[in-house]
Amino acid sequence: MLDAYHRSHGLRKHLGKPMNKTLQYLFDPLCGWCYGAAPLVSALVKSPAVKLELLPAGLFSGTGARPMNSEFAAYAWSNDQRIERLTGQPFSEQYRQQVLGDRQRLFDSGPATVALTAVSLTAPAKELDALKAIQSARYVDGKDVTSLATLAGLLQGLGLEQAAAMLAHPDTDLLAANQARTGRAQALMREFGARGVPTLVAESGAKRWVVNHANFYSNPAALVSELEAA
Repeated sequence: MLDAYHRSHGLRKHLGKPMNKTLQYLFDPLCGWCYGAAPLVSALVKSPAVKLELLPAGLFSGTGARPMNSEFAAYAWSNDQRIERLTGQPFSEQYRQQVLGDRQRLFDSGPATVALTAVSLTAPAKELDALKAIQSARYVDGKDVTSLATLAGLLQGLGLEQAAAMLAHPDTDLLAANQARTGRAQALMREFGARGVPTLVAESGAKRWVVNHANFYSNPAALVSELEAA
């Protein structure tokens, strides 16, 4: 009887605990909406009930890279202003002039994606910090984050010397790891019919679903509460 009581009591305690959620965050480091989602992602990573995994999708790298022309720059700036109004994330005049005004370099997230993979291999707990640094360098400081030298300097500034050294001379192992990560992200996008980033795929027990985060840009705490209660 005593053993039965303990088993029953332990089961009730277990059932009363919130089930932890795993969130796979699909993003691109050159995506303005992903930059706008930074406060949301920061709030999620602080929740003890949420385990966050970063997966760059490589949407704007390789065949997704493109020249920065006047039409695309104007479209991007208009969209960026909308993101700033909704999220409070700043898009500076330096960014407008030095990044959107640059006609020499491609709009290409490949180098930044490889930089983040280098961090994921050497200091995975710092990958979100590295992503934020890359986003801030682009959208606030107007730096060229398509440059490996610029990216290596950002990583060094975060104390990520090993990742910076890997990025300075990307080898086949780093590039293969990068391709595997972007491949996983793209497979998830196909599986769930996601058309762009940011996308959050949640997993709790046997249940998997895409999180509708669009209504929470201005209220990250509400999304955290909803996920914890799901």
